[in-house]
Amino acid sequence: MRLQVKALHDTLDDSVKAYVEKRIGKLGKRLYDQTLVEVTLWKEHNPSIRDDHSAEAIVYTKGPNLVARESALTYEAAIDLLVEKLERQVERYRDKRVHEPRREAQKKATVPPPLEDVALAEPGKADEAAA
Repeated sequence: MRLQVKALHDTLDDSVKAYVEKRIGKLGKRLYDQTLVEVTLWKEHNPSIRDDHSAEAIVYTKGPNLVARESALTYEAAIDLLVEKLERQVERYRDKRVHEPRREAQKKATVPPPLEDVALAEPGKADEAAA
């Protein structure tokens, strides 16, 4: 997993960057090696907004991109909420990519074979042949 951490209109401490790498790094076990994860952090400058530290992550996958956005009082809290959202999305994405084709193949294997030509014949003659 490739991780990019960006800050909009602000500079980040090394401790925040390390925290992002640690928490988002957990997703690396469930994603391919070349998957790009882009994390953007910013702070709202409006004093009426209580949860002013925001975090957004975009996971660029082979299928649809996974996007999550959270806000909290600190960057660390926002990242924790963000990781929870991303874990759910990644599990659902993997379930669709890995398990769904297997389920379809299993359904096709359990379909009963087509009925014989006797059932397609005239109804009265099929009853006589059975008797």
